[in-house]
Amino acid sequence: MRDAAPRAVTAICRALEEQIEHGLLASGSQLPAERKLSEVFATTRITLREALSQLEAQGLIYREERRGWFVSPARVAYNPLVRTHFHAMVAEQGRVPATEVLSARLMPATTEICQLLDLPGLSSVYQIRRARRIDGRLVLYVEHYLNPAYFPGVLDFDLTRSLTDLYASEYGIHYGRVRFDMVPTALHTEAAAALKVAAGSPALRIVRVNRDQHGRLIDCDLEFWRHDALHVSVEVPE
Repeated sequence: MRDAAPRAVTAICRALEEQIEHGLLASGSQLPAERKLSEVFATTRITLREALSQLEAQGLIYREERRGWFVSPARVAYNPLVRTHFHAMVAEQGRVPATEVLSARLMPATTEICQLLDLPGLSSVYQIRRARRIDGRLVLYVEHYLNPAYFPGVLDFDLTRSLTDLYASEYGIHYGRVRFDMVPTALHTEAAAALKVAAGSPALRIVRVNRDQHGRLIDCDLEFWRHDALHVSVEVPE
């Protein structure tokens, strides 16, 4: 009897994996409610949720708060060596990008931001918080921190557009050298709320520190990607 639950979890996982693989459960489609799935597999909600959690960890399905379970779409390829922006990267892969501005303000820089941008204590920075979607699905929460010395009046512009394009068209600033740090993490409360998932959900945290064409530290991004939305792929030239 002790082995019955693990066997049931394995059986549910295999059944759902096969149906996803063969397209019977289409990418982006919503799974039936947990009660219905429990009836289909003749199991308890506890056993079912264990199976769903395993599939979520594999990136095959995902859950949205108060909406239910969905089949994960294909991941987007992300190459840190390619100079592009979110909208261009997503559109080039035949997907539909969208951006929502959550807030934009001038604020005191935290210790972490002061260190990343090499600012003295008690400095101010522009903070722009955005949520980004691919094919309608929330996949990325990002906090942008800008040195206000280089971007006067930036909060007056349309901040749903690419900041890369905004910098070039309005300030004559182009990205130069960039530093990336990537680590697996758990979503903090603010990021989780923006992505409509539970706090503590797995994510990939990418910190990007940007210099301009003159070598000046101009801004940094703190990105939190849903762990099943992204495939990091890098090809280093000879």
